[in-house]
Amino acid sequence: MQVALVKCGGANFGSVQYALERLGVNPVTTDDATVIRQADKVILPGVGSAQAAMQRIAQHDLAETLKNLQQPTLAICLGMQILCEASEEGDTSCLGIIPVPVQAMQAQAGLRIPHMGWNQVSYQTAHPLFKQIPENDYAYFVHAYAVPVSPYTIATSTHGERFSAALAYKNFYAVQYHPERSGKHGQQLLKNFIEMQA
Repeated sequence: MQVALVKCGGANFGSVQYALERLGVNPVTTDDATVIRQADKVILPGVGSAQAAMQRIAQHDLAETLKNLQQPTLAICLGMQILCEASEEGDTSCLGIIPVPVQAMQAQAGLRIPHMGWNQVSYQTAHPLFKQIPENDYAYFVHAYAVPVSPYTIATSTHGERFSAALAYKNFYAVQYHPERSGKHGQQLLKNFIEMQA
């Protein structure tokens, strides 16, 4: 099985690659449209700003390739946000694959923004992505922008406000947290994604 890790900015490629290698998967890190299209599975990791990620996608002419993917695709953290319509971060137009916005998280008394650290993930529905992961299990988050709860939300978390911890739309799946930093929860989620049928 060929798994493509799409280079669209950020520095978490190594940790995602290592997490996949522990599952016996040797991903290809690439920004080549042909390699991405031919992969059996695609993973879109990312940390940093939406604007920088979209600029990198534009530089490598990957927007249409990503929009037209038919194979199972998993987006992580910033990757999840750039699947959406637009981000309030720098008023950035994103890929528009999932018809939801990305909004700035609101600071509240006693809660810091960015949301950083371990938090519980509540599943809205029995989804294959969460097979053998306990309800309200903890995952590791680092973000200041979030996707509001929508019909495409399959899991939520709460940091002052409730937000989408995971989305599913057609063949696209996304998590706001970092599975590669989320211990057994994250390893199981990556395993579930790799084992998904196209």
